[in-house]
Amino acid sequence: MTLLSVLAHLAGFVAPALGVGLLLWASLRIRRKGRPGFGSAMQLALLCLAGIGVLLAGLAYFGRDGRIATYAALVLVQGTLAWWLRGR
Repeated sequence: MTLLSVLAHLAGFVAPALGVGLLLWASLRIRRKGRPGFGSAMQLALLCLAGIGVLLAGLAYFGRDGRIATYAALVLVQGTLAWWLRGR
């Protein structure tokens, strides 16, 4: 496997976490809400890192990528984090 192929696989693996994280971050920016002390870049980083962590946990638990339960946990965790970052 070439380096370019490895990078393509890694990009495909983290794409759902980055996509959901960017959408939630954009919704936080549109509503102009956020916890004091968390900058815009920090909110984006937290959302994306939490999503990648869920994907890695799903890969470790199920032994393969792409399980629906992993994607459901991804949405649940990132949605809950965005709700918390919004300051409810």
